[in-house]
Amino acid sequence: MTLAIQMNKKVKYSKIVDFQEATYCDNETMMPLLSSKRASELPVNEVASIYQADLQNGLNNTEVSHRRAFHGWNEFDISEDEPLWKKYISQFKNPLILLLLASAVISVIMRQFDDAVSITVAILIVVTVAFVQEYRSEKSLEELSKLVPPECHCIREGKMEHLLARELVPGDTVCLTVGDRVPADLRLFENVDLSVDESSLTGETEPCSKCVVPQPAAGNGDLTSRSNIAFMGTLVRCGKGKGIVIGTGENSEFGEVFKMMQAEDAPKTPLQKSMDILGKQLSLYSFGIIGVIMLVGWLQGKHILDMFTIGVSLAVAAIPEGLPIVVTVTLALGVMRMVKKRAIVKKLPIVETLGCCNVICSDKTGTLTKNEMTVTHIFTSDGLHAEVTGVGYNRFGDVMLDGEVIHGFSNPSISKVVEAGCVCNDAIIRNDTLMGQPTEGALVALAMKMGLDGLRDDYIRRFEHPFTSEEKWMAVKCVHRTQQDKPEMYFMKGAYEQVIRCCTTYNSKGQTLPLTQQQKELYHQEKTYMGTAGLRVLALASGPDLGQLTFLGLMGMIDPPRTGVREAVATLITSGVAVKMITGDSQETAIAIASRLGLYSKGCQSLSGEEIDQMDVQQLSQLVSKVAVFYRASPRHKLNIIKSLQKNGGVVAMTGDGVNDAVALKAADIGIAMGRTGTDVCKEAADMILVEDDFQTIMSAIEEGKGIYNNIKNFVRFQLSTSIAALTLISLATLMNFPNPLNAMQILWINIIMDGPPAQSLGVEPVDKDVIRQPPRNVKDSILTRSLIVKILVSSIIIVCGTLFVFWRELQDNVITPRDTTMTFTCFVFFDMFNALSSRSLTKSVSEIGLCSNRMFCYAVLGSIMGQLLVIYFPPLQKVFQTESLGALDLLFLVVLTSSVCIVSETIKKLEKVRERFQKHGGSLFQFKKLNGSPFHEV
Repeated sequence: MTLAIQMNKKVKYSKIVDFQEATYCDNETMMPLLSSKRASELPVNEVASIYQADLQNGLNNTEVSHRRAFHGWNEFDISEDEPLWKKYISQFKNPLILLLLASAVISVIMRQFDDAVSITVAILIVVTVAFVQEYRSEKSLEELSKLVPPECHCIREGKMEHLLARELVPGDTVCLTVGDRVPADLRLFENVDLSVDESSLTGETEPCSKCVVPQPAAGNGDLTSRSNIAFMGTLVRCGKGKGIVIGTGENSEFGEVFKMMQAEDAPKTPLQKSMDILGKQLSLYSFGIIGVIMLVGWLQGKHILDMFTIGVSLAVAAIPEGLPIVVTVTLALGVMRMVKKRAIVKKLPIVETLGCCNVICSDKTGTLTKNEMTVTHIFTSDGLHAEVTGVGYNRFGDVMLDGEVIHGFSNPSISKVVEAGCVCNDAIIRNDTLMGQPTEGALVALAMKMGLDGLRDDYIRRFEHPFTSEEKWMAVKCVHRTQQDKPEMYFMKGAYEQVIRCCTTYNSKGQTLPLTQQQKELYHQEKTYMGTAGLRVLALASGPDLGQLTFLGLMGMIDPPRTGVREAVATLITSGVAVKMITGDSQETAIAIASRLGLYSKGCQSLSGEEIDQMDVQQLSQLVSKVAVFYRASPRHKLNIIKSLQKNGGVVAMTGDGVNDAVALKAADIGIAMGRTGTDVCKEAADMILVEDDFQTIMSAIEEGKGIYNNIKNFVRFQLSTSIAALTLISLATLMNFPNPLNAMQILWINIIMDGPPAQSLGVEPVDKDVIRQPPRNVKDSILTRSLIVKILVSSIIIVCGTLFVFWRELQDNVITPRDTTMTFTCFVFFDMFNALSSRSLTKSVSEIGLCSNRMFCYAVLGSIMGQLLVIYFPPLQKVFQTESLGALDLLFLVVLTSSVCIVSETIKKLEKVRERFQKHGGSLFQFKKLNGSPFHEV
């Protein structure tokens, strides 16, 4: 009998609902799959019955084969990679490239083969550079498989087997121990102090303590509340357990994130949109030129085909074939500069997109913070307050009391608190790496800072009461190795409310005093104060019996912010970029960290995932810009937040490191993943990866993006002003029946300069350090702004008028000689050089940016001038270009005349600065007058 699954293989990728049934063979029904939500609500025996699972002996091999044939392997169905030739061809979809291809075809039809070859070469350079850069940066979605653990322990046919995780099927029995990656979604049925780190999936800093009892349906909405489920890809921090496989591959919660990420399309970058608009504008202008020249020529009685040939030639010349090259090379250089700053950019246009970014949504755990719990405050039972420095699981840092460093047993009250935390502890720190729970790791690190980390070895543990999420405390019964004849002692740590119940006395400067209600109120106040500061509070006690303990004090710990993040956030906010925190943590912790980083202040709002669920897109869009902190947020909430910000016109960058961030990273305009702590799915979804997990790198990237866009605008200004000048010169001569001031070879030489080294070198202009202070540019703004068009037209008019003046001056005898065309030709080339010099910055003068700050530009201009002199003075080239030698006075006259384009451009820049200052001053004065006339002035 053939299996129906061969016809229904796609069923395995359908979305999990409460149940799914599918035919298995003629007389059988394949068992249904449960969602993790539904499985967590049912008793273990009911789940086992639905999955036809044997908890003790596991499945037999025949049943495993049947189930695998239906449900497939425990892995992700990654679509086959696009062939390289298709990727290469896709680079031709750029509108400017298509426009250039059309120009090349027209040139071939018009038998202008030189133009066709030069345009084709330009296209090939652009496409190849973009393809190579993107191919080198691309990473396949197969990286996801690294998060699915390669091996696991599974019970089959009554035996424990060591299997590849991909071999698991629904209904298998899996055993978990410390350090294991959970191989599939499991419904736990056996649990011994099992604690799982789910930060990569939920964003929760603290490991989740697991249980086996069914969860109530009412409070089971998010993943963190399903404490009897172990999710695929999460990490077992401590304890051990067993569970039934309820979901494999894409039918797991991890798989749901994967499917959401695949379904999400990355938006077009602002630069791509700008290039699309520019391509359309140039096409429109080109056809306009053809139409006007053909119409005027026809009205003059000229042959229509001759006028069409001239019109097409000019239109082809007007299209700046160097623009795609400059854009591509500039972006590629930006990518290489970002690599030096320890950031990998996977797609070229993303670098420039960062310059438009006006909102950064950052994950908290592992991005803004280190994902390492650290003790920052100690409060002893006799009222001492000590501060703790240093971050991470190492001995670097000090315990400070009133400015003095406390070490060893120099202060008994503090030492006793630290001793209790160290002895009542199962964590181990080896080579700055934690093995165990982060909270316990923070206590061991504190003991290391005080030189007391060896205390645990001084005691022999006789009994342990493990920590559970229900009781929220842990205790150990020990005896000192050198004093085994003395009574045993308990050390206890846990939530304040639980520990204080077991205490009858408190420690005061070495003395044991009765614990009064007044003292309890004092400790409760201190615990509340620490809690509102966003610290996780732990109480510690010791004594001869669990009901007669001596209260020792409180410790406050936190997942600390990364170094330099506060400064980076301040700079970003000053430059007009809003920074928002999105986390799965509690409101108190999220707001405390946000306040430390300068993200949250009085008047700011915070929003929970539950509140987001109750809003529609319109409501969220109205509120989202006012919210600084989003807490208890799931992947779905993150996606809704980003969509709402984008709907409001925001260019959104999203940073993250966990699986739970992947969907939002892909949906954002710029997805930024952490290189060290980031999961592979997260890196794959991102556009940029921060190698050192340094949030400050984002600031450098934004600076780079703004600088790149400015360089592209500088090139466009130079290219279009030169193109328009050349077009106008030739068009005027053609339409007014003047003799042509330039011959074909001279026009070709000018075209080389327009698209050659001087033009290309504008794309590598160093990034202006003041650019970070500029507000993000509006995505809707075209590259050709009104200000830029004015500058282009002014430069073009000066070049045309100056060149025509030289031509008129030399043409006094009404006979065109080689000297006439040489003077006109050289005049135009010199105008080009000075125009390029003034085009290096749209706002700063040459003296401000430095004459030689761009060495490539200096070499390019020097090379072009040397080439022009060779054309004038080298006899073989004189014959080719029909030129003759010029005198020193001729060259001096041309230099003085052509420098006018640079002088006028620099004057316009200064006038614009004066106007800006006046507007600022005028605005301030206006506000001052308003203030003087307001009721507040009297107050």
